[in-house]
Amino acid sequence: MSYLQRLADVKRQLGIPTIVVICGSTRFWEEMAAAAWAETLRGRIVVRPDVDMKRPGQGYADAAAVKTDLDELHRAKIRLASEVLVVGDYIGDSTRREIAYAQELGRPIRFTHPEIAPTVMSERTLPSMN
Repeated sequence: MSYLQRLADVKRQLGIPTIVVICGSTRFWEEMAAAAWAETLRGRIVVRPDVDMKRPGQGYADAAAVKTDLDELHRAKIRLASEVLVVGDYIGDSTRREIAYAQELGRPIRFTHPEIAPTVMSERTLPSMN
């Protein structure tokens, strides 16, 4: 049994509600907050990006290293989640990689803008997470 199957079993045994991870460009910061609100009211646990590298903040002395660390943290959120919600009508490279990773893990993926899903989901050469 894989660690992902064990994690799913433990979450079921503990009665943990569905965990939704929000993915998308931080240009949709407000839409992510609204999606988190709606998902929470549906009784779901929500994890999402909490640092927007485009906004001023502390700890950005080495922005490339921070971005690498945040990307790894977000992949961990995807592993933890039961499903993925992609927010926004634009899919950049980072979000494309997150979608590919979620697909590799077999996570269900929903889109706030379903019209972009066929384009993203049908691409054969999604960038690797490596």
